[in-house]
Amino acid sequence: MATTADIKNGVVIKIDGQLWNVIEFQHVKPGKGGAFVRTKMKNVLSGKVVDKTYNAGTKIETATVDRRDFQYLYNDGNEYVFMDKDTYEQLSVNAATVGDAQNFMLENQDVQIALHEGEALYVELPASVVLELTYTEPGLQGDRSSAGTKPGTLETGYEIQVPLFLESGTKVKVDTRTGDYLGRVND
Repeated sequence: MATTADIKNGVVIKIDGQLWNVIEFQHVKPGKGGAFVRTKMKNVLSGKVVDKTYNAGTKIETATVDRRDFQYLYNDGNEYVFMDKDTYEQLSVNAATVGDAQNFMLENQDVQIALHEGEALYVELPASVVLELTYTEPGLQGDRSSAGTKPGTLETGYEIQVPLFLESGTKVKVDTRTGDYLGRVND
């Protein structure tokens, strides 16, 4: 059993048989009254985000989560197949568990998968990835009706907003958490 002092970002807590990943936490010591810990947690399976407050020193149950390095191999219908980089064993993960990460994954890309009792909980990508724009409309100089952006399709098939000056075939850096364009990458 752990206490609220052990709460940190990324810790997985077991509440009523469900696993919750701590996204944010804040230790608060008001001038009057006891200290407490305010957390924002995401349900590992459903993705639901909730705020929960614990009194300081409260016992909590943490879950053992193993984060291991995998390589994305291929998509097999509704399953994504990954290879453990240490043991070379393959792991199939369903599309619901992969979630939005599938919009930014290319074959042979390195990812981290969080495992609990041999079951994949979620797939973690790096904060940003470099992908190629496969299609975007030609931008017209001076066209500012759309705040200087236009839709662009990445090589994964995902569509993001990119600046007007970008053309098809350009490599761009994309934030994997929000799907925002971060910049152009020169080869």
